[in-house]
Amino acid sequence: MNTDTAGARSGSSLVLATLAAGQFVMALDSSVMNVSMVEVANDVNSDISGIQTAITMYTLVMAALMITGGKVGQIIGPKKGFMIGASIYAAGSLTTALSTSLPMLLIGWSLLEGIGAALILPSLVALVASNFARPDRPKAYGLLAASAAVAIAVGPLIGGLCTTYLSWRYVFVGEVVLVALILFFGRNMMASPPDKGVRLDLVGTALSGSGLGLFVFGILRAGTWGFLRPKADGPAFLGLSLSFWLMVAGAALLWLFMQWQHRMVAKGGVPLVDPALFEIQQLRSGLSAFFFQFLVQGGLFYLVALFLTVALGLSAIATGVRLMPLSIALLLAAVGIPRKWPQASPRTVVRTGLLLMVGAIVLFIALLDLGTGPEIVTWPLFMGGLGVGCLASQLGAVVAGSVPDSRTGEVGGLQNTATNLGASVATALAGAVLVASLTTAFLDNIANNPDVPASVVEGATVQLSSGVPFVSDQQLRSGLDAAGVEPDLAQAIIDDNADARVEALRISLAMLALLGLGAVFATGRIPERPTAAAAAGGSA
Repeated sequence: MNTDTAGARSGSSLVLATLAAGQFVMALDSSVMNVSMVEVANDVNSDISGIQTAITMYTLVMAALMITGGKVGQIIGPKKGFMIGASIYAAGSLTTALSTSLPMLLIGWSLLEGIGAALILPSLVALVASNFARPDRPKAYGLLAASAAVAIAVGPLIGGLCTTYLSWRYVFVGEVVLVALILFFGRNMMASPPDKGVRLDLVGTALSGSGLGLFVFGILRAGTWGFLRPKADGPAFLGLSLSFWLMVAGAALLWLFMQWQHRMVAKGGVPLVDPALFEIQQLRSGLSAFFFQFLVQGGLFYLVALFLTVALGLSAIATGVRLMPLSIALLLAAVGIPRKWPQASPRTVVRTGLLLMVGAIVLFIALLDLGTGPEIVTWPLFMGGLGVGCLASQLGAVVAGSVPDSRTGEVGGLQNTATNLGASVATALAGAVLVASLTTAFLDNIANNPDVPASVVEGATVQLSSGVPFVSDQQLRSGLDAAGVEPDLAQAIIDDNADARVEALRISLAMLALLGLGAVFATGRIPERPTAAAAAGGSA
């Protein structure tokens, strides 16, 4: 059966809504958990560090298993992979909602939901290819990407509302209900048959999983342990942070993984990932663009959220409301561009999106000043949302269109690995630059402030050399009051910290803007015209 014809017949609003709902629920968890950590910790008899461990492990399981999940989808078929993954995910959400201890939360949220997501996300790419004709795919991929970004943006609002007025558990109960609807309506989806004769490369699975797991874990712990120089209370080896060595070990295992894949191909075996895929220039460029999109997007989300919740002291609900301009603009661009300009140049649209994201960051820097309110994020977020929407409208089709439809599940695993890496690097890098900049600016400010005694400056320089925490004025005042600091001196320190906080945000945002500009130069191999068809060998 011709795939395009089948896709044209079966591609429908219901199928698209089902796939978009799957993408939405996958991205919702982390943003919800981030604003509900205190309540979750109390309810499962744990502390904040325990909940942060659960968040880290969820990301880790997804990242480690994403490539394997794509291959499993090839072996059993993308539809079956999607349905099994959704069932596992629902079981994890239900376990999370009923959790009474941290181990139960880790099993439900971190393990089961992570495994379910690793099966679902690669299958989404293949299911779009099976259910929609090629001219309709940019819109479908755009809506899927928009669904994920919207989930991240509205997660704090949903989490804040449920945590404040009901319980965080209702979020996960709602996920169970939503996944049940996805399973029901997912029966109508068409899918390509399983690839006969394909087996799971167990050695490759172990190497890729452990390599990606160690690398991402090193990134996630870098904010706590330090990237290179170990923090005062962080583990170290040979004078360097353990995070650095974890990333080195992960990179070494990934190199061994690629060598093993080349060996498998040379011996006539079926590799977990065909090394020939990385010779496709369009695919490489699309994966690079996905990585940089999620790096810049994730960093911007992280810094804006810190500005609203810490610097301005907004609640989770108010923060979610302030993030809505990004969601609205993202949906407009992601859905509107393929509909209004179906023949638009993917390269031009992607570069426009990156430049819009850079412009949004520059505008935020320009508006960022002491005494400003939450309204200053409105237009930067709207512009940034348009930029993300531009990228969302093209990159899914660019990546999937670089290979024949039969390989979209395999490519889906690579795509989601790139996005997970980008998002992980974003938070760690933005956080590290923020703390380093805040430390330097704060120590300089108190050193140059005549109201702060030299003895206080000297003590702060010694005690805060490993990093000044990004805290609100209220948190800092409470700490100074508890330490018995005189009111006038405390106010001087609070003012200096507020100045340093804004300066640190500016520097971190400037770093993101430079990365966004650099990403523009990595898009040269994205096609100038929409992909009509992938070549038989996958070299379109």
